[in-house]
Amino acid sequence: MRKVIYFHGFASAGSSGTATHLRNMLYEYGVEVISPDIPVMPVEALAFLRQLVSEEQPELVIGTSMGGLYTEQMYGTPRIMVNPSFHMARHLTFQGMGRREFLNKRQDGAKDFKVDKEMIAQFREVEKTSLSQVTANERAIVWGLFGKNDKFVNCQPEFKKAYGTEHFRIFDGEHRLNDIVLKRDIFPLVKQILSL
Repeated sequence: MRKVIYFHGFASAGSSGTATHLRNMLYEYGVEVISPDIPVMPVEALAFLRQLVSEEQPELVIGTSMGGLYTEQMYGTPRIMVNPSFHMARHLTFQGMGRREFLNKRQDGAKDFKVDKEMIAQFREVEKTSLSQVTANERAIVWGLFGKNDKFVNCQPEFKKAYGTEHFRIFDGEHRLNDIVLKRDIFPLVKQILSL
C-alpha cells in the first residue's frame, strides 16, 4: 500500500481532525495515512520522525505548524508544509512556560505536558538545522502552503528565501485547517504529487 505520513502541530496528536480527514480522503485511492503522536521534546521528536520516515519510506510527508518545522527536515522525501512554524522557541518564549493540555487524544493517554526552559532550548537546537540543506532537488519536491488569515505564525519570508516561489502558495484560511481547506487546497495538491 502507498503511504503518506502526517506530522501534527504543537499540543496535538496523531488522532487530530486533519489526520482523520486525510485518512478518509486517501483511503479510496489505496493510500495509507500514518499519523503518529509526536514526542513533546523536540530532539527526541526529530529523531523519532526521521526514523519513522526511514522505516516507512512514504511517498509524501505533510506537516502543519510545528509539524511543518519537522517536515522541512525530512530531506529527500516529497513534502508539504502547511503554515510551518520555523520559530517554535521564540513563539513559546513569548507564550510563557507552564502546563498545556493536549488538544487531541494521545495514544499513551497523556492529558497535558509542560513547556519549560529545556523544551525551548531543544527547539532552538532543532531550528539550527532547519532550512540548512536546501538544494535544487529539494526545491523541486517541497511545497509551502500558507493561510492568508493565519494570525499565529508567518514564516512565508523564510520559506521563500530558502525554497523560492515556484511551490509557494497562499490559501484562503487560517492557521488551523478545516475540512473545507483540506478538500479545496490540500487534497488536490496531494493528488497531483501522488499522481492519483
